[in-house]
Amino acid sequence: MRLPNIIYTISKKLNEHNAKAIVVGGAVRDYFLELPIKDYDIEVYGLESLEVLEVILAQYGAVNLVGKSFGILKFTHNKEEYDFSFPRREEKIGVGHRGFDISIDGDMSFKEASVRRDFTINAMGYDVEMKLFLDPYGGENDIEHSLLRHIDDETFIEDPLRVYRAVQFSARFDYTLCDETFELCRSMVANGMLDELAKERVYVEFKKLLLKSSKPSIGFELMRELDILSYFPELKAIIGVVQSEKWHPEGDVWIHTMMCVDAMTQLLGSNEKQNLRYMLAILCHDFGKATTTLVDEEGNIRAIGHEEAGLKPTEKFLYRLTNEHDFIASILPLVEHHLKPSQFYKGKASDRAFRRLATKVNLSELAVVAKADFLGRTTAESKSGLYLAGKWFLDRAEQLSVSKKPLNSLVFGRDLIALGLTPSPLFKKILTHLYQRQLEGDIRTKEEAVAYIKLNYLGGDDA
Repeated sequence: MRLPNIIYTISKKLNEHNAKAIVVGGAVRDYFLELPIKDYDIEVYGLESLEVLEVILAQYGAVNLVGKSFGILKFTHNKEEYDFSFPRREEKIGVGHRGFDISIDGDMSFKEASVRRDFTINAMGYDVEMKLFLDPYGGENDIEHSLLRHIDDETFIEDPLRVYRAVQFSARFDYTLCDETFELCRSMVANGMLDELAKERVYVEFKKLLLKSSKPSIGFELMRELDILSYFPELKAIIGVVQSEKWHPEGDVWIHTMMCVDAMTQLLGSNEKQNLRYMLAILCHDFGKATTTLVDEEGNIRAIGHEEAGLKPTEKFLYRLTNEHDFIASILPLVEHHLKPSQFYKGKASDRAFRRLATKVNLSELAVVAKADFLGRTTAESKSGLYLAGKWFLDRAEQLSVSKKPLNSLVFGRDLIALGLTPSPLFKKILTHLYQRQLEGDIRTKEEAVAYIKLNYLGGDDA
């Protein structure tokens, strides 16, 4: 296992103190999974105190003591950060992730220290000096068999967040949750143990599920099987909601939504915040069908108005995860207008319609959501992967210069003042009216706007 040189340097220094450095956690797991390693966590064994470790680390870089009470020192070298820690014991004494009594002990064995970890694949280590992998709980074997297995019943249930971690790991690595772990997680859900979790912690796991999985549907299906969806009634409500076989031969709204979130993973870019907006928008886009779907006497299935009806449940769902008001507000228009690209294509919408829609939603983002909606089906057109409506829609939006933002106003308050008008409540009325004429296409240049103002508000060109 190749490591940054600074880890070898510090390991040799620790060895002079009869101590050893062991790389632990995700770095070792990702080595066996042949994934890029982004973070290195090092546990130090055999050292007398955290203060001694602090002195050693300070010789090679900056030491941040923010995690010292948890036995963790954050060390920075050449702008790269590493977590150095002592092995520790954790005893549950209260509710929440802070409700632990933590004691560090540099004399613990690696096996004893690792029992507090969640899954076998996260409990492996690498002895830097010995160049030896440590695997006290069979993590490598579970990796070979694509199994996610917890280590210890008692320590696992001490932090209910591990149920969500089981979900996102299963999806990220396409692993099967072993029977014993599945039953333990299900019992934790049934006993209401997830009630104590802060939404912020749950949101972190949701983001990992949505942004680090090639098939997030695996995680959501597991959430369904474990009855985690009882905490998210808006998601649970779309299970079994029927759809027209003509447009949705794949099945009910839940099946369609799962296909959509998987399809969206292939449309993401490099902007993490925008990617999350896309994933949450497509996850929520059909929430409104739970309350609007009707079957008439001829057996026709319709969900008229489901786009707007989905706004309230989307808002409720997102606020269960986060209080980021502006971010939530940016997702709602994508839900409300997700059918517009296909509708505009079918009806060959006017320039005016495009310009007006651009004042309500980012059209380039809307095209991405609409494409994922299109791909999340089993119609012949969807299987082809060619979303002609989306390409037409985006091309038109770009031609009209409204793909990423609405038209800029041609005139502002300062222009009205320059024309001799005195600031008053009338300004807003004038500017709003002019912008509406601009959206209609009646006014296209600033000169036309000024002429209109002179004619309608100043009594003519010579006023």
